[in-house]
Amino acid sequence: MTPYYRSYNRYLKEHFPWKVYKIPIDAGFSCPNIDGTIAYGGCSYCDNKSFSPNTRTAPRPIRDQIRSGMEFYRRRFGAEKFIIYFQAFTNTHGPVDHLKGLYDEALAHPNVVGLSIGTRPDCVPEPVLDLLSDYHARTHLWIEYGLQSVHDGTVADLNRAHSYAQFLDAVERTRRRGFRICAHVILGLPGETSGMMMETAEELARLNLDGIKIHHLYIAKNTALAKLHECRPIKTLPLEEYIPLVCDFLERMPASIVVERLMGELNKAYVVAPLWGKPKSEILRRIDQEFERRGSHQGKRRLTSVT
Repeated sequence: MTPYYRSYNRYLKEHFPWKVYKIPIDAGFSCPNIDGTIAYGGCSYCDNKSFSPNTRTAPRPIRDQIRSGMEFYRRRFGAEKFIIYFQAFTNTHGPVDHLKGLYDEALAHPNVVGLSIGTRPDCVPEPVLDLLSDYHARTHLWIEYGLQSVHDGTVADLNRAHSYAQFLDAVERTRRRGFRICAHVILGLPGETSGMMMETAEELARLNLDGIKIHHLYIAKNTALAKLHECRPIKTLPLEEYIPLVCDFLERMPASIVVERLMGELNKAYVVAPLWGKPKSEILRRIDQEFERRGSHQGKRRLTSVT
């Protein structure tokens, strides 16, 4: 395991006596800025098919997705227990009774030891948090909030249709329930400088979240961003720029934060740019090498600023 940051793999080994793997599923949700609840069109960069395999086929029952996911991770990695990741779209966007039925179905298998619920900060009203409190009391629960940037101008341009203030409100109300909280951010968003990206890092570090997922901006086919790119090419980060940015970001994160992801894991068939041409293992190795070159690690800049 990398000595430079607190990886999700390390976290799982710290918390469970078994080999635990996360199974992503598509539970059939929509999104409030797609279906008109809040807005239309969805986030300009988002196509779930580019990162969520279960959305590329006809909808399948949750139990079938879980069964096939278990078979895959057992065969390939020797997995023993599983966390079910409600990944595609907004997984708290619906009536509470409907949510309960889906979450209960995921937890019904005896080898499922946790849930991770991906959602938006404007989709966690108190009745939903009341429901999640019940699961928090009886399983290993994470809630994952898409944020992408703390800069409201940036997220407005992306048609995310929520503000940083709404994210802060969701985090505060969730923290009062004791849930583990993970935030998603994107590096390289249109119009953002490296300084702005580091402001996002500093803000999130201040919140003392439990987890972080860092993605790179990519342009997926058939998205609003792809159409804009055809007319006016959008700069995306080359790998040589992305790696030091990731290290800069992690140096500002508290050492306690679990780093669940360091890049978008994509199906190349859906991506216009950037085309890095490197496997995930190679990119993670280069991140480790950059930390080694710097003599640095997650949290170093926070430690320096304190002392």
